[in-house]
Amino acid sequence: MAAIHITDIESAINWWRERSPSPDGITACAEVRALATVYGLMVYYHETECDEATMPAKARDAWLGWYATTPDAPCIAICSTSQGDDICKGCGRRFDEVQHWPVMTPAEKRATWRRITMEGSAWRFNRYAERAAEGAAERPAEPAAAPLTPPR
Repeated sequence: MAAIHITDIESAINWWRERSPSPDGITACAEVRALATVYGLMVYYHETECDEATMPAKARDAWLGWYATTPDAPCIAICSTSQGDDICKGCGRRFDEVQHWPVMTPAEKRATWRRITMEGSAWRFNRYAERAAEGAAERPAEPAAAPLTPPR
């Protein structure tokens, strides 16, 4: 099983805090408490990752609740692994990650997301994103839709 990075635990805590705010400014919801226990232990033991398989069930369920709101695949539909590259120029995943993505665990997918984000070399993080932004700025505004009924 893969490891869950502390930044994902922190993101999940913040997501749950926003989704289920404290009614009195002191008490946290059950999901935040479960994740905070894991987070606190990670900080105490100077760990940056926790094992997906040994994470307490309530904390894992809370983490999966947050995970379900994140984008699944980093694909931007420019796949160079299909052209023989070992690493996709579009999304930054390795060939085996692209091939096995459907059967990867949530923690394995998040580890891949973290790696490609930290590397930041894929087009999804630079050239492609810049070109997409430039293209949007250069595109003329779409004409107004024609009325559905003829004018009288």
